[in-house]
Parts: sequence; C-alpha cells; structure tokens
Amino acid sequence: MPYVCFFRRLGRQAEVLHIMIFSQPQLLLVDDSTLNLKILREFLPERQYCCTTAQDGRQAWEMLEAEPDRFHAVLLDRIMPGMDGMEVLHKMKQHDGLNQIPVIMQTAASTHQQTLEGLQAGAYYYLAKPFDQATLQAIVDAAVRDHISYLDIRQDLRRTTTTMRLLESGTFHFRTPEEARNLAMLLAHAYPDADRVVTGILELTLNAIEHGNLSIGYKEKSRLIEEDKLEEEIAHRLSSPPYSSRVATAKFSRLPQGLSLHITDQGKGFDWQKYMDFDPERAFDTHGRGIAMANKVSFDQVEYRGNGNQVMTVLRLEQVAAPALAV
Repeated sequence: MPYVCFFRRLGRQAEVLHIMIFSQPQLLLVDDSTLNLKILREFLPERQYCCTTAQDGRQAWEMLEAEPDRFHAVLLDRIMPGMDGMEVLHKMKQHDGLNQIPVIMQTAASTHQQTLEGLQAGAYYYLAKPFDQATLQAIVDAAVRDHISYLDIRQDLRRTTTTMRLLESGTFHFRTPEEARNLAMLLAHAYPDADRVVTGILELTLNAIEHGNLSIGYKEKSRLIEEDKLEEEIAHRLSSPPYSSRVATAKFSRLPQGLSLHITDQGKGFDWQKYMDFDPERAFDTHGRGIAMANKVSFDQVEYRGNGNQVMTVLRLEQVAAPALAV
C-alpha cells in the first residue's frame, strides 16, 4: 500500500495538520550533488520518511516559501553554488512560518568556527560528511522528534485558555515529563508570546525531571536514546526510590520589569555552564540543545543558581510587543 499524506488548513495561522498513514514525517533534502541526494534517499527508508529533494538553495527556498507548514526537518548542504545553505538558513530564520523548522546542516566543512557560525544562525543539528546510515538516522530522528513535540505543544496552546495572562504569581509542583509538558503549555499563556517561550519552559522543566530528580546524566541519556530505552528508564526511575519521592517546583511571578520563572529540582545539580551556549562539540549529538535554546531564543535571561538544581528565567516586558486588543 502506498503512503499517502493528507493536509488540512487550520484557522488564521494556516497551520497544517499532517494526518499521515504510519505517521510519516516530511523531509526536504537539499544538496547540489545528485549522488549525495541518492545516498540520503537510500539511507532514509521510505517506510519511515517522505522525502522531497532540491538541488540548489533557490529551489529549496521556493519550496519552503510555497508550503511553509509542510516539512518536519530540512537537511541542508552548506556549500552550494548560487544560494548556499547559510543563505537558505538565514531566510528561514527570518520567516515566521519557517523559523521553527529544524535544520540539519550537512557539510564536509566541519571546522569549529564554521560549525559555530551555523549554530549561531540557527542550525542546531549538524551532520559531517561522510556519514553512515545509523548516524544520519539518529540525527534526523532527533530533529523530527523535537519538531513534532513543538507542533503538538503549539496545537495544544491554541486550545488552552488565555486567562493565564491574569496570573500575577503562582507555585506549581510537577514530577513526570507529562506534567512538565502540561505545565509548559499552561505557563506559556502567561507570556505575551507563548510560541516563543513554550519550548524554553518545556526544556527547563524536562531538565529538572530527567537530569535533576531522576539523575540521568548526559552520556547516559545519549546511550538510552541510542538504545531507544529513554522512556523505559524514566518510567522505571519514577517508580523507584529514591527518585519516586522527588518533586520539582516552578514559581512564576509577574513583576514590573518582566516575567520571572524559578524552577527548582531535588537533584544533586550539574555543571550547567557549558550548556548555556550552543557548543560545536555537541552539534552532532542527538540532544543537549535545550538549555541553550531557552537562553538564546526563549528568554532574555537564564541564570542557574546553587549547585545547578535551581534556574531562574526572565523575559523583559519592554522587549515584547503587547498583545493586540479586540475592538
């Protein structure tokens, strides 16, 4: 049976709901080499991905601009004639409908400085040529998983009440990843731009659960993701002492100068300094971008305190446009 993709426009945002047989993610593969595109197609099985190809940056941009809600991830070659990968990336990040789509920058030019330039421009996933099938699939899976999570949250945000804008202060306790997700959706509505902050709130609350209360370290998480056992391990620790009794806390405050969120977990803390910025050394990993995204994208200030089991975020109100009033 062939794979079929259906699309439905939703509301003023023209948001596309993908109702896909076997939940097939849409990928855009961009490379000026026909051979490289062939390898990518062979390495990305049809039963798992629905791939569209473009052989130069301009063709890719025309596809993206015509259907901004279509793709779950873009595999983008950095060096191409005409419009190169960096130019496509810059144009995507300036487009309201495309700036949240994860870009996997595939390149043989993987020097530290070039990788850093890509990270700073918004390519949070990197793939160094030559690559094997397992590495490619791991990076693509991570990017698609993160984007589907964002789309799910954004859809739920549309349904959640906006009365959270009336919240002056509040304290919330959460213990599981599902509770962290629900809390992120709720708290995001207390901010003028929910789409901007929801990913940052989610990443920091999940970090409080996974790395804080459940003590899952960075290398251990990498291994669990590779073995597809992360959810199983989280469930096991949530039901096992001493982790089962640990609770994380989020305190929200609306202050004259901005909105503050203080998250505390009951873990032993961690070396948070190296995760505040996008690190080229971790650009090829399947995770490890959340804190940097919160710091660089979602909030004006992210500050860890103590041994790393407390984090405070600030969004300055004067830097955010006030919501339009209905007339």
